[in-house]
Amino acid sequence: MATQSGSLPPALTTAQMRQVDRLMVEAYGISLLQMMENAGRHLAELARRMLGGDASRSRIVVLAGAGNNGGGGMVAARHLHNWGAQVQIKLVPGAARLKDVPARQWLTVRTMGLEAKTAPQLERVDLILDALIGYGLSGQPRPETADWIERANAARRLILSLDAPSGLDTTTGVPAQPTIQATATLTLALPKTGLMAPAARPFVGQLYLADIGVPPELYQQMGLSVPPLFALAEIVAVPPGSPAPSLG
Repeated sequence: MATQSGSLPPALTTAQMRQVDRLMVEAYGISLLQMMENAGRHLAELARRMLGGDASRSRIVVLAGAGNNGGGGMVAARHLHNWGAQVQIKLVPGAARLKDVPARQWLTVRTMGLEAKTAPQLERVDLILDALIGYGLSGQPRPETADWIERANAARRLILSLDAPSGLDTTTGVPAQPTIQATATLTLALPKTGLMAPAARPFVGQLYLADIGVPPELYQQMGLSVPPLFALAEIVAVPPGSPAPSLG
């Protein structure tokens, strides 16, 4: 997959992506729940492709944080379970810190029996979905999250990260200690500048971009010129090798 023009899409800083999310809700009435559903469904689809096009009987562990990134991972887990995969969700650090919308996702997947009752053995799975930390990381990962990042890296399995490899600064591309070493990363709406930085390449893996329904008028409102990146497909590959142009 590639963008329909074959060129690199423009990139956003973390602050610009926060503005996109805010305008989606406040100006266009597109709820966080809708965006989360779009993100998780596309994550599940890319996971299925990484598993050879058939998710049935595949063993998958979703490492989910308590924020919105974790909620997207839970949505992906639900779809993959429906497609026949054996899915477990390890919620890090725990349900007590869940935000409102992810808490609704957690209720659904717990009812479906997808909660990992014991610590999953990551080295025995076919794919790890990293939904621990999104673009909002500031500083180093919390100790429990850092522990699961290290476990995921040590398992040496396929890892697919949602929006960014957990631990990576999405503006600068500077990795924390530790940072997920992803096989592939599915970022949302537009790439983040940090994902395109040379220092980030060993952690990002193959970068993909997913459509979460951002109206072109929103980008225009921000003074940004963005082509119709998803004219041919809702998931596109970002060509490697060159940094994307920053917007603003």
